Amino acid sequence: MQFGIFTVSDITQDPTTGRTPSEHERITDVLTIAQHAEEVGLDVFALGEHHNPPFFSSSPTTTLAYLAAKTSKIQLTTSTTLITTNDPVKIAEDFAMLQHVADGRVDLMLGRGNTGPVYPWFGKDIRQGINLAIENYGLLHRLWREDFVDWEGQFRTPLQGFQSTPRPLDDVPPFVWHGSIRSPEIAEQAAYYGDGFFANHIFWPASHTQRMIALYRQRFEHYEHGTAEQAIVGLGGQVFMRKNSQDAVREFRPYFDNAPVYGHGPSLEEFTSQTPLTVGSPQEVIDKTLGFRDYVGDYQRQLFLMDHAGLPLKTVLEQLDLLGSEVVPVLRKEFAKNRPETVPDAPTHDSLVAARNAAKAAAGTSAAPKGAAFGAAAVKGA
Repeated sequence: MQFGIFTVSDITQDPTTGRTPSEHERITDVLTIAQHAEEVGLDVFALGEHHNPPFFSSSPTTTLAYLAAKTSKIQLTTSTTLITTNDPVKIAEDFAMLQHVADGRVDLMLGRGNTGPVYPWFGKDIRQGINLAIENYGLLHRLWREDFVDWEGQFRTPLQGFQSTPRPLDDVPPFVWHGSIRSPEIAEQAAYYGDGFFANHIFWPASHTQRMIALYRQRFEHYEHGTAEQAIVGLGGQVFMRKNSQDAVREFRPYFDNAPVYGHGPSLEEFTSQTPLTVGSPQEVIDKTLGFRDYVGDYQRQLFLMDHAGLPLKTVLEQLDLLGSEVVPVLRKEFAKNRPETVPDAPTHDSLVAARNAAKAAAGTSAAPKGAAFGAAAVKGA
């Protein structure tokens, strides 16, 4: 099982000091955070995509390419790449290039984002959000698997004999997670292609996440990619830790109350009781995180949000130290207990290459790409 962190790249005033970091400072802080995540033994670093203040991460692949040169083990990914407003041709080329630069330590999470105005900024209609996600990914999926693509759709100009460059590393595309908080259509899309489904359930109760994951698993099996328990699932979470839980609550409360995403809404106590947010001791984080398996089953990737809401760099690095030394080692051990052998690990480039080679050896040829016909009709039939 993989453990890591994700950042939404917000630039937020520290409510305890009144100080707001500059864009440059926040960017360099996130680079430091990502490198420290590898140093403390985490498996994954994920970076969001935003095109409006108070967020800085408008070009995740640029940032991840820099981190690829500064790290050697950690998996680099996004949280999320906007499949609705980015050109799928550019996504195909950018992430294939990143694959080569990072020597395969790359996957990506696709999503629609949570900022409505981004659609007209890039010439798109928000009312077509789901249809854009379906059509754009259908094209992206083909661009990585076919040398020359003839294609025609509703939302971009046709392609005739187009080849994206560079080709994916070892002719194996990056693994794709489809990220969603609330849309069953995206769970259906992930299942149809046999891709991963990432439920970023940081704002939602367990009952909602349970239904979304159950739908994805059911449809994954329906499309004959494997059994429901073999579906590839990731979860989001939020934590703030101190050795003493009372100290954690007291220190984190002003940051929670003023956070740009959920501040000035439910109380900290309401949020921690109803969502995955955990504010307390390392043991409390362990206990709550282990509880996720009770309602989603065994899963492959757990990411934590730790650097948001104006928290200073020093505090975030302290959080990572606790996560790496006291929390993740216990989670690895406990999640491994009673985990069926049939439950797969999170895909990596090496495992995908091995699976491709095994499939070729068994079939005598490479399998034809699947999924080009997925569309609105398939979603409506879910």
